Amino acid sequence: MAPVPLGGTIAVTGSAGFIGSWIVKLLLARGYRVRACVRNLADESRTAFLRQMEGYGTGRLTLHEADLDNPGCFDDIFAGCHGVCHVSHVSDYDDQDYISRTCEHIIESVNKSGTVSRVVVTSSLAAVIQDADIQELVRRPVIYEDRILDENHPKRTPERGQGYSMGKVLTEILFAEAAELSGDWDTITICPADNVGPILSPHQKDMGPWQHNIETMLTGKYYQNAGYRPWMVVDVRDDAACHIGVLESTEVYNGERYLAWSTETRNVEDICADIDRLLPELGHAGAELVDPFPEHIQQRETQLRQIWAQCDLRNDRIVGLLGIEFRPMDESIRDCVESLIAVGGVKPVLREGFDLRQ
Repeated sequence: MAPVPLGGTIAVTGSAGFIGSWIVKLLLARGYRVRACVRNLADESRTAFLRQMEGYGTGRLTLHEADLDNPGCFDDIFAGCHGVCHVSHVSDYDDQDYISRTCEHIIESVNKSGTVSRVVVTSSLAAVIQDADIQELVRRPVIYEDRILDENHPKRTPERGQGYSMGKVLTEILFAEAAELSGDWDTITICPADNVGPILSPHQKDMGPWQHNIETMLTGKYYQNAGYRPWMVVDVRDDAACHIGVLESTEVYNGERYLAWSTETRNVEDICADIDRLLPELGHAGAELVDPFPEHIQQRETQLRQIWAQCDLRNDRIVGLLGIEFRPMDESIRDCVESLIAVGGVKPVLREGFDLRQ
């Protein structure tokens, strides 16, 4: 199918979220008309910042209420759109039947539109790396787009903590199959890594694990990641640029997936230490490690870190397609910290002799 026309109309689900709002912001900067979808228009804590964006005053940005748990909620919104960025999360990743039903009614709205030519689906790095058997990373350590998880593994169940990954894989498949069946539109998937970078609204400090983890570091505690996985980062601004890039590209095909990440990795304790290294003027007092995992998991820390350390992370495909130069992790961490303080109102713990500037 054809890419979306420059300056065309794009609907963005999950526009109040961390990734979605940056997609809205960058689409506006590139001259698009944007229909920003949110669950509750009346919730000013999550929508006021969208109304302050460039384009809202002239009507180039419009806000629309659409709770994706309600079939048909996107029918009127998608009508007349050229493209859709489906970023929004479902409310329950452990219920695969519910995820299927939700995808089906969103797909139906795309089909009804008669105008949408491309849908970009936000999946996740988890759809590529979250093996039910951690030893698969030893057997297949190269992490790139064609790395497929074993959906038939007996431990690949929501009860075993696999629901999120399973739901993302299922969403990718359902949209690609529906697009092929339609023949009128295509689906391209973006699998973002761990999004870090500046928040745009105070509520976003709690809406994603990575910026929230940095928030807790600022306030005095930080938490080990499940399975002792290092952070595998993409700057949220670069992630948004990848979404827009595949909307516009003439070189993509239905069902393709692209990993959005810098391929830089860092352990959680190093991220915490980075705050003082990158912003010594702040005087951050550091944070206490909290490890909430069972003893048998804690005992495997060395082994798990070694497994992740030998993984070979690739971003050749998205770089080759878009020519994007990903921001260094240091920039993403610094900008995240400063936005958490300036936008999110976070009050960091500081060493004696340091005061937060008002």
